[in-house]
Amino acid sequence: MTVYRARLASTGEYVAIKVQRPGIQETVSKDLYVLRRAAEVYQGLVDRFAPQQRTDYVALLNEWAVGFYTELDFTNEGKNQMRLKRLLEKEEVKDVYVPHVYEDLCTRRILVSEWIDGVKLSQCDPKEIRQLIEIGQECFLVQLLQVGFFHSDPHPGNLLKMNDTSKGKIALLDFGLMASVKQEDIDLMVNSIIHLANKDYPSLVDDFIGLNILPADCDRSKVVPLMDKALSPYVKGGGAKKYEEELRRMYGMDDTASGQIGGFQAMTQDALTVLNDIPFSIPPYFALLARAIVTLEGVALSGNPNYGIIMEAYPFVARKLLKEDRPEIQRALQQVLYGGGSGGKLGSERLAVLLNSAMGVVAKQQGGAFIDLDSIPEDAVSLGSAFKFLLSNRTASLRSLLIEELASASDLLLRQAARKAAGSINNRLPTPPLPFLPRPDQIPIPLLLPTLSGAPSSASESTEIGESAENVLERVVGRGQNIGGTLGRFTLEPAMVSPEAFLDSAAPKLTREEELYALSLKDLASTTLGPEAAAVIAGDTVTDPAAAIRIFIPLLASGGTMAPELKEALARVSPGFVASIEEARDGGGAEAAGEIREVLSNLSTQERQILGESTEKVISNVWNRVAERVAPLARSSRRR
Repeated sequence: MTVYRARLASTGEYVAIKVQRPGIQETVSKDLYVLRRAAEVYQGLVDRFAPQQRTDYVALLNEWAVGFYTELDFTNEGKNQMRLKRLLEKEEVKDVYVPHVYEDLCTRRILVSEWIDGVKLSQCDPKEIRQLIEIGQECFLVQLLQVGFFHSDPHPGNLLKMNDTSKGKIALLDFGLMASVKQEDIDLMVNSIIHLANKDYPSLVDDFIGLNILPADCDRSKVVPLMDKALSPYVKGGGAKKYEEELRRMYGMDDTASGQIGGFQAMTQDALTVLNDIPFSIPPYFALLARAIVTLEGVALSGNPNYGIIMEAYPFVARKLLKEDRPEIQRALQQVLYGGGSGGKLGSERLAVLLNSAMGVVAKQQGGAFIDLDSIPEDAVSLGSAFKFLLSNRTASLRSLLIEELASASDLLLRQAARKAAGSINNRLPTPPLPFLPRPDQIPIPLLLPTLSGAPSSASESTEIGESAENVLERVVGRGQNIGGTLGRFTLEPAMVSPEAFLDSAAPKLTREEELYALSLKDLASTTLGPEAAAVIAGDTVTDPAAAIRIFIPLLASGGTMAPELKEALARVSPGFVASIEEARDGGGAEAAGEIREVLSNLSTQERQILGESTEKVISNVWNRVAERVAPLARSSRRR
């Protein structure tokens, strides 16, 4: 191919004209014919001597051949270029520019596109490459894992550092060799990156089965150890040289003769196991994908000798998990957050690690080779930054999951607090004078029972209650700070029910597992917000009203300080009480609480709207859970 610089007579714009050399198609056809015959011979040998191997090498070569022929069709290349340009603009990829194609001037052998002045990435110094490759990597991951249409030949000559940075910092060139990936394969690749980075090889086996790399009946006991040996050095990064060094270390191949021989024998044995016992296959489209990844890694290694694409891709994957709410991505997100030793409960450390990863702070283990999902990084983002990130459009998937989780946690803690309060009250009630008389909490009294939100009550005496979510949060955020969204109106239905029956229905006793979960929530609150807040969350303040006052009075006071009239009134009751409130406010989790308050007071209109809607969903969810549990009491009362 030859590229010329020319000027359009109609507009005076400079353009790049790529002209195909004469006879190139005949030359490529001859080469591919020879390779195809060789592939057929090799396929025959494999089928005869290693029938357990299932890779279709002829189909693999055919995929390459299709790529080569489409690369020779400049009309197709122009369409590819404009398609990717539109896709990247839609995904709002920054600092990457795709030149415009003048499709009306193109033919199968001539391509006319916008001229770009710049320097090939291969000619930049390593420091510049290291900075620019982050941009190129993000662009490639968007292509592969977001839109499913990727550049298969991102070598240094096709990446141009632009002189004019008003349009972008990097220009992509040469779109003859492109490939498409189906959505289900994209989802499996996302899972694969997660499992590789977390060193979860048993789950990676399932991903490889879904990608048709491994058969469903493969021997996992053999596959998993070999995956560890083959893939762990690759995840650590550093290219082929570091990979070889890691393999030699892994197999004990030191400078001694015995070490060399022993290590070689062990490596040979593993290789024979792969060939004889693990019937893997390489899907045809992997040929172009592997080429793209290897090429991109080669460019990145010239700027960063320790570059590893799996670990570098993890923040992108984390952002994808937090943003998309498709069922496949939601399942992957749940696996990350609820996996490990969390016993099926949301892991707060894992949530923090995932948020930090999405914001570019990755917690690593084993010398930086793998993600540590159970350890918050030392340079973690601030609580306020994480909260604002959680209220952005980039975390819609996580919010959907957290709303349900927060509703479950709130319901559990409210049940715990209700039972503690009921126990405290019952202990203060008088004992019946005669043993056959019921206790006070066993006597039916008129109560208002909650009904499902939006469900009409059958009782004509039903009462509507409601308060907007913004009015509740206004006291926490500060006066005059509106929070978007309304709580709606809920319905209460009168019924004759004993307090004991109501308590057992509305707040059933916690199971052992629920008690342990409540303890973990208390510990989390104590760590982040201080012991006083933890006491409130655990419901301990029902037996210690002073502790509740120490928490809520400073929190609800205007501007974060106690109102003078309230302070004076409390001082008359107990001179030392105000001092204890001030001391409690300034200690423990005051810093974290103050940071949250400051963030809330500085939320944008959109963030307030998201917070209000999320709060409304959590409260409605908890209300409906309680209403469902007391529904039998309401029906029984109506029958009486």
